[in-house]
Amino acid sequence: MECLHRSEERLLNAAPAVAPNLLQRLLDDIGYVPILLAAAVLVCFTGNALIKITDPVESNYALTAMEMLQSGDYVSPRIFGNYWYDKPVLFYWEIMAAFSLFGTTEFAARFFPSVFGLIGVVMAYGFASRLYDKKTGFVAALVLVTSLEYFYLSHAVITDMTLFVFFSATLMLFYLAYSEGRPRLYYGAYACAALAVLTKGPVGLVLPGLIIVLFLLWRRDFKSIFLHIKLGSGLLLFFVIAGLWYVPMYVMHGGDFISQFIGVHNVLRATVSEHPRDNVWYYYTAVFLLGFFPWVFTLPLAAKKYKPVHKLRACLRTGGFAGLRRMADSLSMKEQFLVTWAVVVFVFYQCMATKYMTYTFPYMIPVAIAFAAYLRHHKRLVAVLTTVGVTFYLIVTLFVAVPLCREASAYDAAQAVQRMADGRTCVAVYGGRYPVSLAYYSGYDAKRLKWADEIEDSLPGGINWNAKNIMPFMAIEDLAQHDHVVLLVHENEDANFHKAGIPGDWVGVKKAGRWLIYENQ
Repeated sequence: MECLHRSEERLLNAAPAVAPNLLQRLLDDIGYVPILLAAAVLVCFTGNALIKITDPVESNYALTAMEMLQSGDYVSPRIFGNYWYDKPVLFYWEIMAAFSLFGTTEFAARFFPSVFGLIGVVMAYGFASRLYDKKTGFVAALVLVTSLEYFYLSHAVITDMTLFVFFSATLMLFYLAYSEGRPRLYYGAYACAALAVLTKGPVGLVLPGLIIVLFLLWRRDFKSIFLHIKLGSGLLLFFVIAGLWYVPMYVMHGGDFISQFIGVHNVLRATVSEHPRDNVWYYYTAVFLLGFFPWVFTLPLAAKKYKPVHKLRACLRTGGFAGLRRMADSLSMKEQFLVTWAVVVFVFYQCMATKYMTYTFPYMIPVAIAFAAYLRHHKRLVAVLTTVGVTFYLIVTLFVAVPLCREASAYDAAQAVQRMADGRTCVAVYGGRYPVSLAYYSGYDAKRLKWADEIEDSLPGGINWNAKNIMPFMAIEDLAQHDHVVLLVHENEDANFHKAGIPGDWVGVKKAGRWLIYENQ
């Protein structure tokens, strides 16, 4: 810790003295919002047209949106011609809208995550400015947009940035309604919760609702839970908005929709780890330290100079848990709300069996405000880290993310398949994680090869992780029925492929990314 503090002091001393003065002149001449928007546009949009759609997650969203557009069915998500109940429809609608505007391109697929990234920065600035002042709001927004996790999710073709905006808006509107006596804003909170549920499911209501209830209990304001937050009419509005999609889906798909969407993609995720190796107590602590790079290096400064940290130490030293309780009760209302928001998100997902690095993303605004509370007094450090952060992300995007994402995509393999295949060709995949991006880029739904007696155990059915296996399967024994086969073998499975005795005279054609392409004679 002392080493980190010395490093931070050296960083302060090494920074050009002109940095804070230049920043202040920019703020005086231009204002906070234009500077924030410029930084956010650079961080969120740079490279979007160059970054290929990657496996295993982004390609599912992109291909589903493309198939929905092609089918003309804008209600039921589908992939490989099968109904797909992984996520609600709102994020697919975003991608479909972007595809309609810009064509089926990488820029289009990444457009709305970047737009919502921009919106999230403005929201953070506005909310923190309302709670404290514009300077705190400005620093909080800078911390947010230049944090590593925010940079990543503002480019990623996944639901999390959209959820982040509606989740945060739900809590912000609630707090403003509660603290400023503006009851109409409660309806905005319920509407945003409905949009969050249309983005990622029940968690869009359950988790903000839990945060709100625990905050009111901390305040000992029990009557507000039932009397003041428009519970009846607000929930009615919520169900009307969310029901615009959920009701038609239930009417059309019935029990399949409930068992797969609720049973597998919500209950199973919460109770059975999809990736058991990640289900460790320190997982989200590591995510926090990585996700708030480079600002985590300022934590020693908080430990030394931030008064609430000193107060917490004193309470624990003198009064133990009783002292901690007294400190908790002494916090201002806005501090209680921000603490509840951040801690409940962290603890909630720590208790879930399935862990993903993006799950705790909704706590970033209150944590960014906490960083801003002490960094607002250190203009030079903020200026240096912001400049370093934006520059770092531009370099990483163009020189690291672009080649790595191409490697993590089957784009190059898809180009080869398009040249080699025709209407009579069987395209198949052996080994590795199934490359959905191959279908997205090539238009060929490659068959997942398995021996005939293994296929039954891999097919979707029941409430288990096989529900993710929606790709078409083909028995290896049936390969002989096809005159022309283009076969993709994952590079890690090449030795097994040659030992497996797969029928056919196979000739290696080329290596494309992580895939070796073979053709039968």
